[in-house]
Amino acid sequence: MAGWTADHIPDQTGRVAVVTGANSGLGYVAARELARKGAHVVLGCRSEVRGREAVERIAGEVPGADVEVVRLDLGDLGCVREFAAAYRHERLDLLVNNAGVMALPYGTTVDGFETQFGVNHLGHFALTGLLLPALLATPDARVVTVSSMMHALANIDIRDLNSERRYRRWIAYARSKSANLLFTHELARRLEASYAEATAVAAHPGYAATNLQTRGPQADGSRAGERLAELGNRVFAQSAEAGALPVLYAATAPRVRADAFIGPSFAAWRGTGTPAPSPRAPWTLDDRAGEYLWAASERLTGVTYGTLKPGGQAARTS
Repeated sequence: MAGWTADHIPDQTGRVAVVTGANSGLGYVAARELARKGAHVVLGCRSEVRGREAVERIAGEVPGADVEVVRLDLGDLGCVREFAAAYRHERLDLLVNNAGVMALPYGTTVDGFETQFGVNHLGHFALTGLLLPALLATPDARVVTVSSMMHALANIDIRDLNSERRYRRWIAYARSKSANLLFTHELARRLEASYAEATAVAAHPGYAATNLQTRGPQADGSRAGERLAELGNRVFAQSAEAGALPVLYAATAPRVRADAFIGPSFAAWRGTGTPAPSPRAPWTLDDRAGEYLWAASERLTGVTYGTLKPGGQAARTS
């Protein structure tokens, strides 16, 4: 029996979506399919050149697609602020926090944060907060943050969020993906406490063949590592088309519950069936850890979500 496909995406006419990292991989597929269903899609891309090339490819695959590209470097909070300031729409129906890096050699962002934590979590935390007014002004808005099953390798270290004491690239990646899930958990709690109509959910692609796997070896200058990653993509991974389905499902399917973690149907790894909730590490549902990470993220980024009440605190009624 066939499962859920991009053809099942509801009509998106009149809706506005922002997709980060939309010039390739999962982000490109998500942006293209949302545009195919009638959404106006803003592609947030670090490289404007690659972003414009993505716009041209989408236009070739989806004639009449309503898409635009705006530069967005999640490793530069100044650029994140510029992106949000340039956002010209009164509504924002879908924010897909997709961009990310994986298992890079140690490095820091423009603002001095460890790269994986800075790009994968802090950049998206800041972006979501800066776009919050547009999200709250839109009925049934949804924030989808892309995490990974690799999050299960490690919880965040509240004493060393930036891996300054010790850096292990895969552990740092796992911690950044746990941070994505904790962010979703706490955002969902705060939206509920504030009686907001917006919904926060998370998704992951399973093992999907994208350029994410090769960037680490490329940064190391390891051709052998790059070839090994390419081989893994060919032999074990599903396509980016298939990997994007849980993201699109989380973004558009009706009755997706707040704080869900949506992934592929087969062992949370791959599959063409209907995307489904995936297992997640218990620490990604820890209210106290979520509150700590939230406070630390506000302090580090300078972005606050002042209109939202803390999770678990009922909104006041007039």
